[in-house]
Amino acid sequence: MNTRVILVRHGESTYNVLRKIQGQCDESTLTDLGQQGAIQVGQALQGIALDAAYCSPLQRAQQTATLILETLAPRQAVPALQQRDDLKEINLVNWEGLTFKEVEEQFPEQARLWHQEPHRLTMEQVTEAGTTTIYPLLDLFDQATQFWKDTLPRHAGQTILVVAHSGINRVLIATALGLQPEHYVRLYQSNCGISVLNFPHGWGEPAQLESMNLTAHLGKPLPAVRAGQGGFRLLLVRHGETDWNRDKRFQGQMDIPLNENGYAQAAGAAEYLKDVSLTRAITSPLLRPKQTAESILTHHAGLDLELMEGLKEISHGLWEGKLEEEIEVDYATELQDWKVAPETVQMPDGENLQDVWTRSATAWEAIARSTPVAQPGEPLPTVLVVAHDAVNKAILCDLMNLGPDQFWRFKQGNGAVSVIDYPHGAEGLPVLRAMNITTSGSVLDKTAAGAL
Repeated sequence: MNTRVILVRHGESTYNVLRKIQGQCDESTLTDLGQQGAIQVGQALQGIALDAAYCSPLQRAQQTATLILETLAPRQAVPALQQRDDLKEINLVNWEGLTFKEVEEQFPEQARLWHQEPHRLTMEQVTEAGTTTIYPLLDLFDQATQFWKDTLPRHAGQTILVVAHSGINRVLIATALGLQPEHYVRLYQSNCGISVLNFPHGWGEPAQLESMNLTAHLGKPLPAVRAGQGGFRLLLVRHGETDWNRDKRFQGQMDIPLNENGYAQAAGAAEYLKDVSLTRAITSPLLRPKQTAESILTHHAGLDLELMEGLKEISHGLWEGKLEEEIEVDYATELQDWKVAPETVQMPDGENLQDVWTRSATAWEAIARSTPVAQPGEPLPTVLVVAHDAVNKAILCDLMNLGPDQFWRFKQGNGAVSVIDYPHGAEGLPVLRAMNITTSGSVLDKTAAGAL
């Protein structure tokens, strides 16, 4: 039974404003803006029934969770708030209370490790029992794993709210998806950002990330560029709905146009991105992403639309144009394998996932390497890339160093936007700032699932 987890980072805190390291220090409280953000989260979650609510015991997270539930309470039943120590923020005991600048000056080598290889960072923690060497990030991975192991069995088939911190939220997502500690730096969480995880089988099998770091409820369509960040930004968009998506018919490389709802979704994405300064636009040559991209570009006069063959949808071969029940007649085993072990399936007269991985990764790398790199503080070059469900999933998995066997980890809704930053250019690690932002006004992705 699917368990849905709505994961929220606390609102802006006094230490956030002062650019101080918080960790497990409990001196920081919400600012007025942080309180308002928590209320906006509550407004965004109205209508979603919550079966349980958990938070870190640190007061900035407690305040956020309390405000969320108080905002919901007049209109719907809300659960009692439960505090969990395993939702505390990462333990950065030697740095807590220092500014980021002070850490850079006093601990240059440790700061370098934290930014580049955080899984290797160690600190000395002094207690009554003596001095202990701790591994802050590795310990946080153990902490997140323990939370999932203890909590998920209690909530099969339910929806739970979890309110915590930037570091632990990133690790909760990482452990749910099966990411390794060295990929921690590739995920991001904004104050009061909302993420949604689905656990179809509880703990023990990877979850699906339905969406990550939604900020539209805060009046921020896309997560803000971090202060002093350079590099560039790529926006990955899935095309709007087609009749075949609605019918759950396998499309593949059949050139099916958008339906009426698909045009509305494309228009929604266009409105959502109208104030974003785009420097380039690229699409799969198939009609449905091309129509979606053209709609978005109505707000970006003078920008040419480039076609890239490597972004075409997977070729389903003989499955194209068919419903599942039709495919099952001749390919029952392969269809079942597609759902549970997609990397093993060779589409009859079509492609396999490794084929899609290779060409989509090559196309994405070509886009990244040909994008100008801004210096810190300069406006980021921003490139629009419009493609398909399978291609987008392959790109996102590859960015997180996941292979075809993890194909189902990321959801891609019709017309949805994902944000990938390259703070250090194409040679540096990408950062997933937000994923699967749909523009229907709901926190949950209610677009057609399609045949994938």
